[in-house]
Amino acid sequence: MGLTSWPQKVVLVEVGPRDGLQMEGTFVSTQDKIKLIRYLADAGLPVIQATAFVHPRKVPQMADAEELLAGLGSLPGTLLSALTLNQKGVERACRCKLDIIEVSISASDTHGIRNAGMDFRQALARLDSMVRTAIDCGRRVQASLQCTFGCVYDGPVAIKRVIEAVKAMVDAGADGITLADTTGMADPLQIKKVLEMVLKITGSIPLTLHLHDTRGLGMVNLLAGLEMGLTRFDTAFGGLGGCPFVPGAAGNVPTEDVVNFLSRLGIETGIDVRKVAQCTGRMAGILGHLPQGRLWRVLVPPMKS
Repeated sequence: MGLTSWPQKVVLVEVGPRDGLQMEGTFVSTQDKIKLIRYLADAGLPVIQATAFVHPRKVPQMADAEELLAGLGSLPGTLLSALTLNQKGVERACRCKLDIIEVSISASDTHGIRNAGMDFRQALARLDSMVRTAIDCGRRVQASLQCTFGCVYDGPVAIKRVIEAVKAMVDAGADGITLADTTGMADPLQIKKVLEMVLKITGSIPLTLHLHDTRGLGMVNLLAGLEMGLTRFDTAFGGLGGCPFVPGAAGNVPTEDVVNFLSRLGIETGIDVRKVAQCTGRMAGILGHLPQGRLWRVLVPPMKS
């Protein structure tokens, strides 16, 4: 039956304020985002990805990155991160109050061009400079690889490309590495196969899985990661999320559902699932639709902010 003992604790990185909102057509005000992030911090989320430093015309929801971070203030017990896709984004992030800068490239040429204007080779050539700039400004660096497990445009991603990218991230000095199933194409066997090879490279560097539930396999892929010994996962309140440059994109694995699942296995997260569900209910009222997560509907009916 696989592992007979699970890790005692798992760290969940809340990406809802960034990944969760970037797909939404309804613009969420800066003040509502600030309230949301503070609610999530109060719920016990140890790391929250607050925003992204990307082109405002491509992702209008993230156009207020600087204003948002300036208005958040201190969140004791919670680390704040932001996503960047290029050198300019890293430099913008360095001018803001942040604990972690996520430097992200895509393993897919077509997705990389649509998302950041760079194919894999172009992005890989700039990775070292991006990471070192973030390190030089005194921030922790999370390096992430999008489309690790496949791309709707280019199909399967060669494992040698994944290995090359991860080695470059390790060599650049990243504090942590994230493998992202951006298009939701992964399956449990693929998760285990990729992790088996990547874990040999990362060693003691913490490895995180970023999973989307596009094809309904998000939770079983998370279980596969647990079985491989991972203790860090990206989640989004209510299961919101998706990439604007991926046709048919669906949300991340829901924070509430993951907390509930892990608790059934006896794994601690330190997160108050009911408070997260209340965040989802408030945001449902703002967005005007029900997020795809399940447990929040059981715990808290939709509310207006």
